[in-house]
Amino acid sequence: MRRLVEQAKKDSSVADQVRDGQNRAHRFMTAVAGDLPGYEEACRALFSQSQLSFKQETQNWPADVRRKAQELAAGAFA
Repeated sequence: MRRLVEQAKKDSSVADQVRDGQNRAHRFMTAVAGDLPGYEEACRALFSQSQLSFKQETQNWPADVRRKAQELAAGAFA
């Protein structure tokens, strides 16, 4: 029973980490990158946990915006 509880906590913490990463990145992207090309596709990639697509869609964003969005989204791709 104890192992099941520990595993459930571990699984829950990973899900929380993913959700927190998605939320942080999405808030930043909405505020700063909402008008940039590939924004909607990047959001879809973020919430579908497709790191490769996310990086491709943010590739043409200004370097500082791209870097911050990818930094914030890192937890979403755990």
